[in-house]
This record gives sequence, structure tokens and C-alpha cells, in this order.
Amino acid sequence: MHAPRIAPLDAPYAPAIQQSFDCIMPPGMAPLALFRTLAHSPRVLQRLFAGNLLDPGAITLRERELVILRTCARCGCDYESGVHQALFARAAGLSADDIAATQAAATTAATTLLLRTVDELHDSATITDATWQELCSSYQPDQILEILALCGYYHSVSFIANACRVAPEAFAQAE
Repeated sequence: MHAPRIAPLDAPYAPAIQQSFDCIMPPGMAPLALFRTLAHSPRVLQRLFAGNLLDPGAITLRERELVILRTCARCGCDYESGVHQALFARAAGLSADDIAATQAAATTAATTLLLRTVDELHDSATITDATWQELCSSYQPDQILEILALCGYYHSVSFIANACRVAPEAFAQAE
């Protein structure tokens, strides 16, 4: 593992940064290394926090996490994939097989559609008419937009984590 290119900030944080961390982190949990890295640019930190889609949305937690994990896998972002597996996989009801499917082939029709959507977006920055029709048969417009936005957002997160070489969180280390 390479050393981080931008060292995460350590506490104490500027009041505005601390306030941002307090809003996004669960009580008692230290800010993630990615967030402490982003804190070097309070503007970028604020804008990324404002754009996150981790609140209850139009799609299920399970669907959200499948899209995020597949996006991270396609971007080679072990950091963010590890965080989401550790913090959200159980609550999302993801099995080891579900998680493996985000790394390789999908296992169910619904999962296949979500993963194929991510793959097409990753490969071509669009999706085929056939996939669009399947999405329209399974999801409402607000849900489709959320799927598209999640994929784009986690590309950005992956780009930052990978380029800055953010070190894995201790709680998210592969076993």
C-alpha cells in the first residue's frame, strides 16, 4: 500500500469542519479518513456532503448499496467498498453472495439490471435503450434518477479516494 498523497487532517478541526463531521458521522464515530482528507478543501467537503445520497431515498437500502458497491468495484475503489461493506451491508440485507455479485456476475434479475446499469454507465457514460426499457419497467423516474446519480457520485468518491490513496479504515479491513 502506498502512503496517502494528502494526509488526512487530525483533530482538533476548524469549527466549520467539525460541524460538518458532526452532521454526517454517527455519534461517537471518528470522521472517516476520506472525510479528513477532503477537509483540506472545506468547499469540496461541503459540496460532496451536500450531494451525498445516504439518506432514505426513492430506492431501497439494498438497491442503493448494490449500486454503490458495483460502482466502487468498477472503479477499483477498495477504500469505499470496504466502508460500505462494513457499515451498510448487514442493514441492507446483503449476503456474502450479494457482495460477491457486485464484484463479478449478478445473481438475480433485479440485481442483474442494477449491476448492468452501473456497468453500462461506467463503460460508456450512458445506457442502452434495452436497459432503459427494463429500468422503466421496474422503477419510477425518481428511482431511475437516483440510480444514475448514485453511480456518478460514487465515481467521484472513488476518483478522490484512489487518487489521494486514502488508507483503508481499520474497521473495514478485509478479513
